[in-house]
Amino acid sequence: MIKRSILSKLEAHLDKPEMTVLTGPRQVGKTYLMKQMLQNLDHLGKKTIFLSSDNEDDQKMFESQSKLIDYLKLQFGSDKGYVFIDEIQKKENAGVFLKGIYDLDLPYKMILSGSGSLDLKAKIKESMAGRKRIFEIEPINFVEFINYKTDYKYESKINDFFRIEKTKGMSLLNEYLNFGGYPKVILSNSLEEKRAEIGEIYKSYIDKDIINLLRVEKPNSISNLLKILSSQIGGLVNVSELASTVGISVKTMENYLWYLEETYIIRKITPYYRNVKSEITKSPIYYFVDLGLRNYLTDLFGSISLPTELTGHLFENYVLNGLRKINIGDVHFWRTRDNAEVDFVVEKGINPIPVEVKYKEMKNIKLTRSFKTFLTKYVPKEGYFIHLGENMKDKFKNTKVMFLPYYGLEEIS
Repeated sequence: MIKRSILSKLEAHLDKPEMTVLTGPRQVGKTYLMKQMLQNLDHLGKKTIFLSSDNEDDQKMFESQSKLIDYLKLQFGSDKGYVFIDEIQKKENAGVFLKGIYDLDLPYKMILSGSGSLDLKAKIKESMAGRKRIFEIEPINFVEFINYKTDYKYESKINDFFRIEKTKGMSLLNEYLNFGGYPKVILSNSLEEKRAEIGEIYKSYIDKDIINLLRVEKPNSISNLLKILSSQIGGLVNVSELASTVGISVKTMENYLWYLEETYIIRKITPYYRNVKSEITKSPIYYFVDLGLRNYLTDLFGSISLPTELTGHLFENYVLNGLRKINIGDVHFWRTRDNAEVDFVVEKGINPIPVEVKYKEMKNIKLTRSFKTFLTKYVPKEGYFIHLGENMKDKFKNTKVMFLPYYGLEEIS
């Protein structure tokens, strides 16, 4: 199976009294992670229970707090036990239900999973303040993908692999840009199987989150919206124009975009600015949480080739996802009314970090006019170019500029 780097963080939280909550898109491996934790606890001789809201036999345990507590006491007595509950979002009033159990201060650690549903997120946040920690599980990231594809031979020397196996590294990058990070897609052997899996993931999302959960009356509007967004990643989005194109009101469009963010399908980034008058402040840019799903929506799944302009925008999306993974600050973009632009600006305290993305191998150091404009205006301590080549260094006035290869995002600090 595919090793997940977040597993160690999840296991470290098992010693904390707060409930451990795994949330994220459907089909990204939340249940798999829970079962790995359970298996490791079993090996240590710990007492564990796994319950699922999908299991008819388990559902009766969630009819009331007392029923669940009585069951846990029967299994664990007064000893410490680890209670894994899968698909908790299917329990009505889940937050209140869990809060009541937590506040009894029982010797049971609860580990919960739920899809990225608004229902779960709202109830958990509202009712469980101070009683839980939420871990957002995302699709397989690029390093996890590479380690899996290379049979974990280079886990401790991944940069050496990319440096020596350049052709293979680029081939794997192309594969990842094509198919994305859903585990079932990665584990499928043929293009036909991969396409079937991503199609089923999308159908499940529309059926379960959009129709059943959110009660969207016109799911075709959501589908049309997603197809439009998938065709213009990296471009400014005018919500009024988008609403007119899809044929819905501006307010409904705003709601739909929010739904898509909260259910882990798209990511919105907003402008970075200090001078409101000279910079664009209203139009956001949307990218996708998973590259494979984006390609499926544009009918390009499995057919992305190197290099094209479309792949360049997809590479931007890849870099954005990587920046969010290293979690060093909020990510924005920068564009001015006189057409100066920088792909991403990481807002790290008072020090902005500009990141320019170039889907090509830069063999010589060359700063763009827009990048120089940003450096002159904001004087950041460091700035970065992400490209397909090697590490290089430069300096512009008081700013250190680093050129990093596509696999070196974690060097951004």
